Amino acid sequence: MSEHTARPEDLVITAAGEVRIRQELTLVALGRKPADLVLRVGRLLDVHTRRWLTDQDIVIHGRRIAWVGPAGTFSGTVRTRVERPALAAVPGFGEVHKHIESSHLTPEHEAAMVLPRGNTWTCEASHELSNVDGGRNLSFWLTARRHGVPMKIFPLPGSAVPPTAYESGGGYFGYDEQRGFLRDNLMVPGLDEVMDWPSVWNPESPSYERLWGMIEATFEQRGVIEGHGAGLHDSAAINAFAAAGLASDHEVLTVPELFAKLAAGVFVEIRPRSIPDLVRGMLDAGLTDFSQVALTTDDRSASDTLKFGACDYNARLAIEAGMPVETAIQCLTINPARHMRLTPWVGSIAPGRFADIVLLSNVESLHIDEVWADGRCVGRNGTYVGEMPAIAWPDWTRRTVNVGRDLAAADFAIAAEPGRDSMTAAILRPFHWADDFLTESLPVRDGAVQRDAARRITKFAIVDRYSGKGQIGRMFWRGCGPRTPDTAVGCSVAHDQHNIWVVGSSDEAMARVVNQIARQQGGWALVRDDAVLATVRYEIGGLMTARPAEELDAEMQAFYRHASTIDWMHEPTYSANWPEGFPERLCFATLTCAPWRWVLVAPSDRAPQGFVNVQTGQTHPVVW
Repeated sequence: MSEHTARPEDLVITAAGEVRIRQELTLVALGRKPADLVLRVGRLLDVHTRRWLTDQDIVIHGRRIAWVGPAGTFSGTVRTRVERPALAAVPGFGEVHKHIESSHLTPEHEAAMVLPRGNTWTCEASHELSNVDGGRNLSFWLTARRHGVPMKIFPLPGSAVPPTAYESGGGYFGYDEQRGFLRDNLMVPGLDEVMDWPSVWNPESPSYERLWGMIEATFEQRGVIEGHGAGLHDSAAINAFAAAGLASDHEVLTVPELFAKLAAGVFVEIRPRSIPDLVRGMLDAGLTDFSQVALTTDDRSASDTLKFGACDYNARLAIEAGMPVETAIQCLTINPARHMRLTPWVGSIAPGRFADIVLLSNVESLHIDEVWADGRCVGRNGTYVGEMPAIAWPDWTRRTVNVGRDLAAADFAIAAEPGRDSMTAAILRPFHWADDFLTESLPVRDGAVQRDAARRITKFAIVDRYSGKGQIGRMFWRGCGPRTPDTAVGCSVAHDQHNIWVVGSSDEAMARVVNQIARQQGGWALVRDDAVLATVRYEIGGLMTARPAEELDAEMQAFYRHASTIDWMHEPTYSANWPEGFPERLCFATLTCAPWRWVLVAPSDRAPQGFVNVQTGQTHPVVW
């Protein structure tokens, strides 16, 4: 039986299924059983040795490669022959660390967008959806594959579920959960980026036992423990990071840090913003062995992917910085596959692997003519030509925003002490990593503490979208949000807990934004003068939409046009992290793991007002 006609469950790797498939591939390779197809190419890159092989046949049976060698020397019979003598074959590109949720597309539409750009497999760093609906996380990520989508998703359950002990929501992962994920499915390679560094080294942290339980379960099942070394630059911290068993880092920013982490045995995953400097630094230092290096996307929206590219964009940045094209391809294929222990299935054009092949008409510019996945052509000249299954995503993916009631302006008011005409307020700003929060004296009017647009001080809130209790953490922030009166913007993408954040120049507008997001079950909302100006729907998990990338991009571009009519505040001293204009990056300014200290979260027993230092557990009033 050809694997293309196999049962849908065979699309997901299982031990029993692997035995059956490989028994058949063995016979095909020996010429004792007919193959389905042979693809003849002019050149083929052997990523194991970084050599180009000329005039090669790739023999495919079902979704896998059965045999590779000089054209015309295969001893068996083949049903179909495809000739591509003018093209060079390289393995399908892989993402060693990516959040598909950041494309804001469900997996089938993500696949249609990235497959024509060469991306045939992805290690999904799933702490976004894990925090929304943790128990069903694995089921979600394997659904598209079970429907025949040719892109392989290897899910890594999130370590940050919840991100800190001061948050709670739709998921909780500890030892038992992680053990089950790894034990029951071969497509789970390990544990997603361990972000809460203080809880790794500090036994007094309330997350210490939970996090080390996940690490223990991953070791037991021989999985890979991914790291997140943000802010860890000194020798002691880097050595401790590696000693803890954290095998990788994608937060490397400088060349000295890169070499220090490589020397500590850490696999370095370089993101686009760092690729030019780090690649030039490695080459200038004379590095010739890049086997501990991968190129990775991490977060990229659908709009940016349509504009720049997927894995291919990362490789082109490296090539432009001087990296040999063969090395850049290794950093997208065999290197990440080895690190993630996925080489039996992906990373090379070799027997037993999925027949995932990128055909290039120009190797030096990485110009992609065709992309094959699962033994079929699925991308041609940048266009997806594969099948698009109709997936009826269930209600548990579509009903994840539960505020519990319509909110009103009074829900966002910050009460003053009786008789006061001013109050001292705790102030944060986007990407505030300082040990202490800021303070300002703010006026009181009608018993409530007021914003001060002249000092770029506005109001920011986190609204619990899980419990149905309508709990709201609210305080004053500097240098973000609208200066335009009676205006607010908010979103249900709020890394990593993914409650609803909202920032506004009036309490009425903030309430309207949250109510709109709740009605549409996730996404963006922009309000001005009692009217909803623009929305973007993320109806799946409050993070993604089950629509094509082009449709989402059109909706996002319309949102940007409306947002351009608003006067947005800006924090000049934070300009590197905080560009002028529409504050889209507020989705990341709600992070709570290291190197953050003081943060705002939805209220809980440990943080009654939601204002807490996540490294010490200290709480503080938002006004006094």
